[in-house]
Amino acid sequence: MSQNNNLFLTVSEVQRRIISDIQAVKGFERVDLRHALDRILAEDVTATFNTPPCDNSGMDGYAFKSSDINDQSTLTLKIAGQSFAGHPYSGTVRSGEAIRIMTGAQVPADVDTVVMQEHTEKPDDDSITITTLPKPYANVRKEGDDLKTGQTFLACGKKLSPADLAFLATQGIAEVMVSRKLRVAFFSTGDELRSIGETLGNGEIYDSNRYSLYGLLTRLDIELIDMGVIPDDRQAIENAFSTAASVADAVITSGGVSVGEADFVKETLEKLGQINFWKISMKPGKPLAFGTLGDCLFFGLPGNPVSVIATFYQFVQPALKRMQGQSIVLPLTVKAKTTEFLKKRPGRTDFQRGILEQSESGELTVKNAGTQASHVLTAMSRANCFIVIPAESSSIEVGEMVDVQPFEGLVD
Repeated sequence: MSQNNNLFLTVSEVQRRIISDIQAVKGFERVDLRHALDRILAEDVTATFNTPPCDNSGMDGYAFKSSDINDQSTLTLKIAGQSFAGHPYSGTVRSGEAIRIMTGAQVPADVDTVVMQEHTEKPDDDSITITTLPKPYANVRKEGDDLKTGQTFLACGKKLSPADLAFLATQGIAEVMVSRKLRVAFFSTGDELRSIGETLGNGEIYDSNRYSLYGLLTRLDIELIDMGVIPDDRQAIENAFSTAASVADAVITSGGVSVGEADFVKETLEKLGQINFWKISMKPGKPLAFGTLGDCLFFGLPGNPVSVIATFYQFVQPALKRMQGQSIVLPLTVKAKTTEFLKKRPGRTDFQRGILEQSESGELTVKNAGTQASHVLTAMSRANCFIVIPAESSSIEVGEMVDVQPFEGLVD
C-alpha cells in the first residue's frame, strides 16, 4: 500500500525519513589486509600490544642521560656504543656517556634524551661534544605513544583508508572482518530508450542514466546487477521488479516517478511493495519514490540525467552507506566564496553545478559550471561540486559565502 504525499518535503526531511530506520545488511566476511581498502569494518579492532613497542629515537644523533645536563653551555660525552633500527645496544650507558643512535632505533632503558646529530661535534673518535643542549627527554618516542594494549583504534563502521591499512599492519593484523558487499540492481524504464550500439529511431534516445548509476555505484564498492532498459509493458515491468527484488539488497530505477508518467511503474510498485511517492523541494530532482519490495529497498529516481545524479547523492548514497554499516553517511558540506553571480528564485533548495577552486591565499572559491537545466550534462561534467542554495534564498551576489558539497567528499 503506497503512501501519497502532495506536500513538498525538504531535502533534510527526506534524508531523515530514508536513513532513520535503515540497518546494516547482515553478513560478514574476513578479508586479507591487501583487499580491505574501502571496505566497512564489521567489528571494533583493539591493540594487542603497545605501539611503538619500545622507546625509540625520533632523530639520528646521540642518546644520553638528561641528568648529565648542567648549567654549562656545552657537554662532552664518551661514546659507549651504538643502536641501529633492529640492532639495539645491549650494554649499559653510564653517566658521562652516550651512544650513537639512528631514527627508529631502540633507546636503552638507562638513557632518556636524544640530541640530533646537527647539534654535536666530534673532537675525536671516542667522544662527542653537544654544542646545543636539548631539553630533557627530547626526541624520544615513548612506548605506547600511538597505541596502548587494549585500546580500540578502529571502530565498527569505519570505511578503511590506506592509512587504516598501515595502522592495522603496525599491530601485525593480516585479516579483518568486514561487512559483505551490497548487491544493487538497477535499470531504466521507457519505450524511448535504447542501449548503446542500437540504432536510434524517431523520438528515441540513448539511455545515459544507467551509466551514471554504474559509475556512482562502482565508487561505493558495490556488487552491481545491471538489468538494462525495461519497456513500458505491464508484464515486463512486473517481471523486472520481482527479479530485482529477489536477488538484490536495493533496487534503483530512473524515470517513471513523475505524476502522470509510466502508469505501469506506479501500478507495479503499489502491487509489489510499500512505496512512498514524494515531491521534494529541490532543484533538480523534484519527484522521488522510496520504499521496499519485500526485503529489498527501492529507489525510483527522476528521468532527467542531472536529476538522477543529484538525487543519488542526496538520498540513495546515504542510504546505501548506512546499509553498508558506515557511521558517517550524509554529504560533506564546506563553505566557499562565490566569484560569479548565481541566479536563483526562492522556493526550492537548489543544487547548482559548480567548480570549486582554491585561491593562491588558500581560500575556497566557487563559480557556476554552466547551464543549470536538469537535462543538460555539460555543466554536470565540468562540475566538481554542488552549490547548495537554501529554498528561501534568492540569487547570490559575487563575494557571498555559500554551502558547497565537493563530489570527492560525497563519495568518500
